[in-house]
Amino acid sequence: MEQRQLGRTGLRVSHLGLGTLTWSRDTDEHEASEQLRDFVDAGGTLVDTSASYAEGGAEELLGSLLDRMVPRDDVVLCTKAGVRRTPSGGVVDASRGGLLRTLDASLRRLGTDHVDLWLVQTPDPRTPLTETVSALRIAVTSGRAQYVGLSNHAGWQVARAATLLGEDVGLAAVEAEYSLLQRGIEREVLPAAAEMGVGVLAWSPLGRGVLTGKYRRTIPADSRAASPHLAGFVEPYLGAESLSVVEAVATAAAGLDRTPLDVALAWLRVRTQVTSAIVGARTAAQLRGSLAAEDVVLPPEILHALDEVSAPELGYPERR
Repeated sequence: MEQRQLGRTGLRVSHLGLGTLTWSRDTDEHEASEQLRDFVDAGGTLVDTSASYAEGGAEELLGSLLDRMVPRDDVVLCTKAGVRRTPSGGVVDASRGGLLRTLDASLRRLGTDHVDLWLVQTPDPRTPLTETVSALRIAVTSGRAQYVGLSNHAGWQVARAATLLGEDVGLAAVEAEYSLLQRGIEREVLPAAAEMGVGVLAWSPLGRGVLTGKYRRTIPADSRAASPHLAGFVEPYLGAESLSVVEAVATAAAGLDRTPLDVALAWLRVRTQVTSAIVGARTAAQLRGSLAAEDVVLPPEILHALDEVSAPELGYPERR
């Protein structure tokens, strides 16, 4: 699997990353261990998790597999902080104290003294960005994280954080949703990342599973859209506005004798600014489908057609 440089850092990661959103909840230990083994055997290195996934359960499961299934040094371990669980539900907390406490808890669950990449999961409107960035600096200078970044932040926040961190620490990455069904980061996040030398990690490159075509006719009983805790995650892409994109992907796949999944990942692979696309599979069989898409090359005319049908709406000031 191709290894790509993350922004202007010396860190290299596989162009497909392994997501763990479903681990310890919908994906049990057996399936998780198969996923991790198959991913590393295919040359994958980037494993993405978060303290908020299954309330820490995903990190704990991943930590139990490291060194037992694959050597810790064979993976680039990325986790996130900034969303914590309270009795009344999830709370965004990107304060310095909240972030560093979460990081320490993540390290205990993962069974390691450092993560390779640590991200702030979402903006916190109650905490100044300067304070959030100070936690990123402390994580690096204390050795708990080798590289740091942001997730789901706006373009101006990416640029501001990169400026505050300077060249000595540096902002390594921004992780954001990016697929044929969600191209919003092309307006400001991608230009900001390019200007500041920040790598881009794309989560949900399959449009929360919708680009696989599984929802074209109905909602499968074993799918995320039928799951009580993930139905709301998929629902935004089940409307009529997504249908034309999904059908275009299915038509291209039929013409190439490939699957819609293959086409969706191949479209993203040629977006040169994207360092890695993070695929989150519920089962090992689903992950193997993504790993098998490595050899797909889309003809220019298909790339152009997909670009057209999925183009995001632009207005002032991006387009005049």
